[in-house]
Amino acid sequence: MKRFVVVGLGNFGSAVGEALHQAGHDVTTVDTDEEAVDRIADRVTRAAVGDGRSIEVLRRVGADHADAGIVSTGDDITASILATLALRDLGVSELYVKVISHEHARVLEQMGVTETIFPERESGLRLATRVANRMILNFVPIGPGFGIQEIAVPDPWIGKSLRDLALPRKYRVTILAIHDMLQDEIEPVPDPDMPIKESDTILMFGRDEDLARLTKLK
Repeated sequence: MKRFVVVGLGNFGSAVGEALHQAGHDVTTVDTDEEAVDRIADRVTRAAVGDGRSIEVLRRVGADHADAGIVSTGDDITASILATLALRDLGVSELYVKVISHEHARVLEQMGVTETIFPERESGLRLATRVANRMILNFVPIGPGFGIQEIAVPDPWIGKSLRDLALPRKYRVTILAIHDMLQDEIEPVPDPDMPIKESDTILMFGRDEDLARLTKLK
């Protein structure tokens, strides 16, 4: 179990805090909005009303013992920077900050945060990828030039096995899992000799250009 502190309880901060708590971690959330704090109070370890820019407030809720901090202060860039500074001054080693622009991200990266997150941009990129090719069900970029992609099974693959298809050799991709959509069952280590069904989707990792080659199959 790790300890997390989440500053800012908009949609993003609330979702992260709740997900971390459901995963079994200790989660403290802080926001100036009493209603937002009340909404999440029974879904995290502790929820406090307070100014996440204040070192004293953060220390009072135990942020100085957190393993990581998540800052999500909406459109208030100044609050984002000050909350990040406060957490860093308290010795929180891992800092993940939601940003609203490239300039916002640049400032925080100069401060040495662990990662900046631009949810709207990332969601837009994933949607654009899916809309451009309906074969793609999901796409997550993983660093420059690499991604994880979930695709519907092309017609020529139905009834064949992963061994028959030899995707790592032919397309230089790694198969991570097969998802049976009808049964809603995921096989994280697929049997290479199991015939692929029309109801399956395939989750794979590789270079963007290699993944793109697969989406041209019919």
